Amino acid sequence: MSMLIVELTYLKPLEEVDKVLQAHRAFLQTCYDKGLFLASGPKNPRTGGIIIALTDQKTMKTLIEQDPFHQAGVAEYKITEFEPVKRHEVLDGILS
Repeated sequence: MSMLIVELTYLKPLEEVDKVLQAHRAFLQTCYDKGLFLASGPKNPRTGGIIIALTDQKTMKTLIEQDPFHQAGVAEYKITEFEPVKRHEVLDGILS
């Protein structure tokens, strides 16, 4: 498994984003329930969001296709994979 940072950038006004926000959050919860996502939230200022995921790029791309934000065309996604060689000890069990 890889650690991924997924950066979402909104393509539509916040009014359009907010129309699918609850569905997007439900989608996120299913990914948390499967142990794929570690953290997520909006950027400040609210121009998009960040997801920290523990999965491979192929799976992440499949998940993005299922995200209501993607399906509604309100966000674009940039996936960055990285190797956390330094980390807080609280992550040792997760990343081992």
